[in-house]
Amino acid sequence: MKAVLCKAYGPAEDLVLEQLDEPSAGENEAIVAVHAASLNFPDGLQIQGKYQFQPPMPFVPGSEVGGVIDSIGPGLEGFAVGDRVMAIPGIGGLAEKVAVRAEGLRRIPDNMDFATAAGFAMVYTTSYYALKQRAQLQPGETLLVLGASGGVGLSAVELGRVMGARVIAAASSDEKLDFVRRAAAPAEVINYGDGELKEKVKELTAGRGADVIYDPVGGDLFDQCCRCINWNGRLLVIGFTSGRIPEYKANLALLKGSAMVGVFLGRFKKEEPAAYEANFSELLNMYEQGKLNPLITQTFPLERFADAFNVFTKRQAMGKVVLQVRDEQA
Repeated sequence: MKAVLCKAYGPAEDLVLEQLDEPSAGENEAIVAVHAASLNFPDGLQIQGKYQFQPPMPFVPGSEVGGVIDSIGPGLEGFAVGDRVMAIPGIGGLAEKVAVRAEGLRRIPDNMDFATAAGFAMVYTTSYYALKQRAQLQPGETLLVLGASGGVGLSAVELGRVMGARVIAAASSDEKLDFVRRAAAPAEVINYGDGELKEKVKELTAGRGADVIYDPVGGDLFDQCCRCINWNGRLLVIGFTSGRIPEYKANLALLKGSAMVGVFLGRFKKEEPAAYEANFSELLNMYEQGKLNPLITQTFPLERFADAFNVFTKRQAMGKVVLQVRDEQA
């Protein structure tokens, strides 16, 4: 089978497309014939050796896919060969086939295609966990979303609106904000490309600040968020796409009665599996009811894996980026 292989840490151009032996299903596993595989920001960190969890070399990157179950290993129940699934293998997704454990498999709705399935799970479960469990977002509260045009940011804008919040979408350019307006209809938008995030948030909130801030960017923007958060506000730490891990000033937490709240989906899934599964089911119900509209904005053939990775390197991601591994009807 064809697979993208990482043999040494470095840029996406150092990855290679090779023929590998097909995987076989182990205990409680299925082999998924991959139709589409999505990319996320951590995938780019992983091939550079910068992520907190690094698989042994060599490895096939790619953490989530959409496809069809090709074979089933001993002990796997609830699935059958031919089932259409979204799958989270954690690693190995940029290949024609991948082994996935039972807990990483979920059937997809009849009205969901494979590309959408590949890009659904991680962004929506991250944002829903952040807003529901970690922030306990309430109807009528003001939610500020940074990096709103990216995969996780856009999902947070959508979910915030569904949950009844007043959503302010923030991004670094007017082009990205125009995209967010069309895709998710936030209440207001902010262009923070000029470095004036704090002042603009205060202007839109009559000086109070945002009740909940969703921050996948970090760096200087995090510093400003600490100063434009409302009393009893919750600052959600999602990630650090800016490249700098910021420091939280304890005196600001004291003065504003605010809290910095970490969001780590992998640990949540491990520690609270029932809550994770309930969230996932609720999200799929929202999709089937037409409340969520996942957008796949850039699709590349598997052979153009470097171009797909570089969308994140150049900070050009708007919506989800997907690699098409095989034809939808194959």
